[in-house]
Amino acid sequence: MQHHLLSIAPMMDWTDRHCRVLHRTLTHESLLYTEMLTTGAILHGDRARLLGFNPQEHPVALQLGGSDPADLAEAARIGEAEGYDEVNLNVGCPSDRVQSGRFGACLMREPELVAECMAAMAAAVKIPVTVKCRIGVDDQDPEESLFRLVELSAQAGVTLFVVHARKALLKGLSPKENRDVPPLNYPLVWRLKRERPDLTVVINGGIGSLDEAQEHLKHVDGVMLGRAAYHTPAILAEADARIFGKGASVDPCAAVEAYKDYVASELARGTHLAAMTRHMLGLFHGMPGARAWRRILTVEGVKAGAGLEVIDRALAAVSGLEAQRVAGGLEAGEAA
Repeated sequence: MQHHLLSIAPMMDWTDRHCRVLHRTLTHESLLYTEMLTTGAILHGDRARLLGFNPQEHPVALQLGGSDPADLAEAARIGEAEGYDEVNLNVGCPSDRVQSGRFGACLMREPELVAECMAAMAAAVKIPVTVKCRIGVDDQDPEESLFRLVELSAQAGVTLFVVHARKALLKGLSPKENRDVPPLNYPLVWRLKRERPDLTVVINGGIGSLDEAQEHLKHVDGVMLGRAAYHTPAILAEADARIFGKGASVDPCAAVEAYKDYVASELARGTHLAAMTRHMLGLFHGMPGARAWRRILTVEGVKAGAGLEVIDRALAAVSGLEAQRVAGGLEAGEAA
């Protein structure tokens, strides 16, 4: 499962189709995930809007939320028909919505049901079905909860597990706090791989750089990046060369030029520029001109009729062409 060496985490309200195309301009090899979509949304919602994706996103995995085996099997079938490369069940999301809906991290308490869901999905499709989980929830002992969930799901035919190496504390912590507060337990996930060498184990949680990713790859089969990939996407520009040993690093400016082709086609379909440029704000993080880049995209990108000229202006600021007075009254010195 070469593409699982590095994957980009599904993040609610963040990793939409525009974001995935941007990430694909930076890394051709990494596996991309959709946001978590509930079975109810897929079975009864606007399927074209929810599931539509650009062919250049491949390889891309559809992540599902749900706990009814029949509904999950049908949603998996629909995902396969739409062309997704993998279907993933989220057993790790700590959102308030998931607790009331009996999906996400609360399913860590019901490993038998998870296994039943995975068996139903596996029987419904030919593409891989995988699990993304936590190491446990609330007062569970992770050494028991994680290993039992994996054991039962493996018996149901699952061979790949993405493990966020913290508990989810469903009582008393917000979803945001659940991404930071519970302590990370990387060694437990490494141990899972040692004890189950037959399985593909991908680690997730708090991994902020490719250096850290490479350290984890000494112990597990793959690494999933979340917020680091979103807020500082330029780290993905080195992923193909460093993680996969393929090609050279991508120049972020070249990635923007490539993304502009997609932006142009979406603008023609009526998509607002800001819906696409919001994912690019951190692209030049820490580089000269980064502040001007963010400001131009943020201020100019939301205006009615904003088009590719906004990206060009922002790119000029980063590229050192400060002599061009950019729109919004930015003086040349401010853009430096």
